[in-house]
Formats: sequence, C-alpha cells, structure tokens
Amino acid sequence: MLSNCPGSDKLKSPKPEAIKCGFCGEELEIWTDEVETKCAKCGNTVVRSQGQSCLDWCKFAKECVGEEAYRAYMENKSRCDKKKEGR
Repeated sequence: MLSNCPGSDKLKSPKPEAIKCGFCGEELEIWTDEVETKCAKCGNTVVRSQGQSCLDWCKFAKECVGEEAYRAYMENKSRCDKKKEGR
C-alpha cells in the first residue's frame, strides 16, 4: 500500500460518524467506509450519499488502499447509485 494519501484515510482507517435517519430523525452510527445502515428505531435502511473520492479517478487507487478496500468502495458506490435511482 502507498502511504501519505489524505484522500484514502477514511478507507484505510475507518471511523464511526453520526448521521440522522431520514425517516424518523434518530441519530445513527455509520463507519466512514460504509454507505448504508439500518435504523434501530424504525427499521428502515438509511443510505448515505457517497460523493466523489480520489478512488474514482486515481490510477494508484487499488495500490493505495489495497484490492479489498478498493473493491468494497466500488461495490458500495454502485449500491448507493442504484438506490438513488430507485432500483
């Protein structure tokens, strides 16, 4: 793995973040390398928007974060995009 790339920190060292459930307003914990979580209060799946990342364009992305993290990022992004489109 490469080091010193600030754009990949959230994937190399995931951390918990707080987001609100868009259905009931409950505060939820989600890790920085995840795009969805289930609300313990209302049971709905909450999808967090996954914006642009250096992993989308950098030719060293797989080497930087590792094959497994890169694959997981791309799968999460695809799932998130499909949910936004209503599929």
